[in-house]
Amino acid sequence: MARFEIFEAGFGAMGSTAQADILLELGMMYATGRDCEVDVVAAHKWFNIAAIKGSARAAELRSELSGSMSKLDLVKALREAREWMTMH
Repeated sequence: MARFEIFEAGFGAMGSTAQADILLELGMMYATGRDCEVDVVAAHKWFNIAAIKGSARAAELRSELSGSMSKLDLVKALREAREWMTMH
């Protein structure tokens, strides 16, 4: 599975719109299986983080995806998003 993590020092200095767009694209990558296996947990995680950063589109996609996820997967996605936000 492809993995894209953001560790660059300048990432935090980017404007929130640019951050949200990048995070939205990560969600789309995992939701559609573009260059990786489809992973709804990872997709929801990135959509959630992008929504927190201000992406209305990510919030819509997160909501749409939530409807098709099991409660266990949803809890896992929320936990992973919270952990990522705590670390970054």
